[in-house]
Order: sequence, then structure tokens, then C-alpha cells
Amino acid sequence: MAKKEKLQKTNAMREVETSGFDFDVHTFDCDEALSGIEVAAVLGEDPDRVFKTLVTQAKSGEHYVFMIPVALELDLKKAAASVGEKAVSMIPSKELLPLTGYVHGGCSPIGMKRQFRTMIDETATLFDTIYFSAGRIGAQIEMAPDDLVNMISAQYADLTA
Repeated sequence: MAKKEKLQKTNAMREVETSGFDFDVHTFDCDEALSGIEVAAVLGEDPDRVFKTLVTQAKSGEHYVFMIPVALELDLKKAAASVGEKAVSMIPSKELLPLTGYVHGGCSPIGMKRQFRTMIDETATLFDTIYFSAGRIGAQIEMAPDDLVNMISAQYADLTA
């Protein structure tokens, strides 16, 4: 079961601590990346309330971050339209760490090496709080979606198929 812990702080945890917004960090034991649905199960939460962080690159060369519920798939056409691009594609996993500072399964929208334009699926507004990666495997941040939007200058959009 999820437990609160203050070990191994990540950039995301440090930044959210200094943000002034209310949040909780939930940690759990795991040796490797879990699927988002498995993370939701470990947390005992509805998968619609647990969000994954996806990093893309547009044909223009710009990178964008999209956050969607873990059980859903990113609609690449909707994602591209939401940021005014003709097309976006997922970056290869091997590019994630050098670009963001985070590993696959532990990528947070907060505390990346560089803050990229971030879009959050509009379904986040259905919940008082949502969960997303705290910057490492086995750690999730829970906070109000509007607080996350304000903290990282994100926007809401329809992003799923």
C-alpha cells in the first residue's frame, strides 16, 4: 500500500515543496517501472485520476509534454492541434533521460532539465486532486490539477482518443 516517506527527494519533490501549493507524496516499493494501471492499483485509486507524463517532439523540433490518465492513449492529432503543431510523435525512451533528467516510468512534469510546454487532459478537472510521477519510479505526487497548471504554466485540452 502507498505510504508517505521523505527519502530520496527528486527535483519534482523539491520544486513542489517550495511552490506553496498543497500536495502529498505517496511512495511504494517496486524494483522496476510499473504500468500506470498497476500504479493506480498500488495506490488504490481510480486509473482516471492517475496521470502519465508523455514527452513528444513535433516536426518543428520543439518538445511538448502531455499528461493523460494512465488507462488511456494519447491522440497524437489532438495533441498536435492543442499546441498548434501539424504533428507530434513520442520521443524514443533512450532520449528521455538526457532530455528531461527522468527515466521511463518516473518522468514528472515538474523539475525537468528544461520546462517544456505542457498540456493536461481536460478530464483532470473532474477531480479535486490527481496523481502523477514524483520524478522516480515508486513515487507519486498528489495535488489539485489547477495548482499543477499554475505551477508549471500548463493548459487543459482534450488529448485522448
